[in-house]
Amino acid sequence: MHHIVIGAGPAGVMACDTIRELDLSARITLVGGEPEPPYSRMAIPYLLAEDIDERGAYLRKSESHYSERRIERLQESVTGVHPQHRSVTLAQGDALTFDRLLIASGATPVKPPISGIDSAGVHSCWTLADARAIIERVKPGVSVALIGAGFIGCIILEALVGRGVQLTVVEKADRMVPRMLDEVAGNLLKAWCEDRGVTIITGSGVAGIEKDHSGLTVNLENGDRLSAGLVITAMGVSPNIGFLAGSGLAIDQGVLVNAHLETNQQGIFAAGDVAQARDYSTGGYAVQAIQPTAVEHGRIAASNMVSGESVVHQGSLNMNILDTLGLISVSFGQWMGVEGGESSILLDEDRYRYLQLQFEGEYLIGAGCLGHTRHIGVLGGLIRSRVPLGEWKKRLMKDPTRLMEAYLGSVLGVS
Repeated sequence: MHHIVIGAGPAGVMACDTIRELDLSARITLVGGEPEPPYSRMAIPYLLAEDIDERGAYLRKSESHYSERRIERLQESVTGVHPQHRSVTLAQGDALTFDRLLIASGATPVKPPISGIDSAGVHSCWTLADARAIIERVKPGVSVALIGAGFIGCIILEALVGRGVQLTVVEKADRMVPRMLDEVAGNLLKAWCEDRGVTIITGSGVAGIEKDHSGLTVNLENGDRLSAGLVITAMGVSPNIGFLAGSGLAIDQGVLVNAHLETNQQGIFAAGDVAQARDYSTGGYAVQAIQPTAVEHGRIAASNMVSGESVVHQGSLNMNILDTLGLISVSFGQWMGVEGGESSILLDEDRYRYLQLQFEGEYLIGAGCLGHTRHIGVLGGLIRSRVPLGEWKKRLMKDPTRLMEAYLGSVLGVS
């Protein structure tokens, strides 16, 4: 049995390891287009901050990990998938045949049609090659414009502050991390960063980037002009699905999969940032593009590739945890609430502390917090349990900090 895994990120590596654990005799081929050993993109900002070296970003620390498990690694790009021939085409023209295929091709940074975005000195921060190029230029005192204050942008922000640059962050939305934090939390985070010397501009996109002999100028839609020695873009990502054109695979936002993470083509699965799979909170199908979901997908898809659809994916809980210059922010599930739902809010602006819980009927369905870390870990359990809270809902509405008591009382039945 030959298993081919396209994509050497967290989903792909977890899948290969899982296949080998379940089938000692299978042939496994891991195909990835970058020259380095498989690594975590989420670790790149920590490389910028000099908290780790490049080896610290690798997903498996032993150099012999793949050879010991007889996982063949190909440093190639896949240009086509042909279900009818049970084959994939590589960039150099070769074809590989498979019995089972996992598409875990990840995502690519979004590059909006902004004039000058391809200028020298403008970089995304997605690959180790990107990180090397940025490190060469981020010297203390250099003016840096960071376009995008989403999840990845905020991790990059912290790394840049640690390097002593003069940093300006531009976010088109009305607040920081708009896909994770509500207006209150997003603007508290903005104030926190500004108090630590970072200039944050929200509510304005970038109209264009100009380059001249003195450096780069970022022209904003609000009319402002920023001078910078380096521009870093972090404006989101989109699934790598271009190479699947003509494959017959069902594609929407990403590759559509069923409850077993199998596509509409038998024996072909998808996982991670490219997969449009079940969201636990909504019951719908979405691309979550977060590493915990990718790892979960990789394990489940691989189990089904070996065993023949024995494991059901119940849905991944959308969860984000972010540390920005020492301020922890967290979101779980439907943190934005639902129509007809109720919420409980605790706010202390002076101490940068905010906690909000979202309810639908007797159930906790989502939460968001800033500056609160005590018992936050039980939020995921409360949401996933789908246990009617009963009297504990009333108590949490009055005091949302009673999370551990609510978990013990409602989920575990401890009085």
